[in-house]
Amino acid sequence: MNQPLPHIITEGATQYQIGIVKSDHIHYNFNEILIYLEIKGKLLFGKNFKIYEDDMQILYKLCVYFIKDHASCERFGIDLNKGILLSGPVGCGKTSLMRLLRNIVPHFRPYEVIPTRNITFGFNNIGFKTIEEFGNNKLFCFDDLGVEPLGRHFGKDCNVMGEVLLSRYELLLKNKILTHATTNLNAQELEERYGNRVRSRMRQLFNLIAFDKSCADKRD
Repeated sequence: MNQPLPHIITEGATQYQIGIVKSDHIHYNFNEILIYLEIKGKLLFGKNFKIYEDDMQILYKLCVYFIKDHASCERFGIDLNKGILLSGPVGCGKTSLMRLLRNIVPHFRPYEVIPTRNITFGFNNIGFKTIEEFGNNKLFCFDDLGVEPLGRHFGKDCNVMGEVLLSRYELLLKNKILTHATTNLNAQELEERYGNRVRSRMRQLFNLIAFDKSCADKRD
């Protein structure tokens, strides 16, 4: 039985070739990736989804990270041993891109996109077991980091995502398990939300890729 080829992605009856194999390495074609991403985006998010010209630089950085293009990542100062923190204003498309881009590398372990408020609600119901669940070896992208409410379980307040991030930092050190996140907040706001210790760990957890703060809201 033939093994699936990671540079040829099948959607329904159509195949999209996003690169070619040379000397056991995939040489990706960014223009072909864009064609596939627009098709996949419409399948995931509806017919109004589109790739915006203004987002090309952000998209290129994300693509070279996910396909592990070492030379391009080095040029952009992106560390492949860290995850991605994608920041930008409300409605700029952060969540959609993080849900979309995992599809261009079907041969890598996928991460699950989880809204941070869901994690806090879980804590409110079952307590510290929630923090343990997200401090495991699974791959996660924590969506909307910093806007979740404070956790409270049996009268005890807890900065739930702050604790989760500390656990993910330990996982990175011990097992090289990566973590991704999206946020509307800037660095100062994140430090105010989580404190200096967590903010310091975040610098070691994440590569920061940021939309311009003037980026338009793309939602209908």
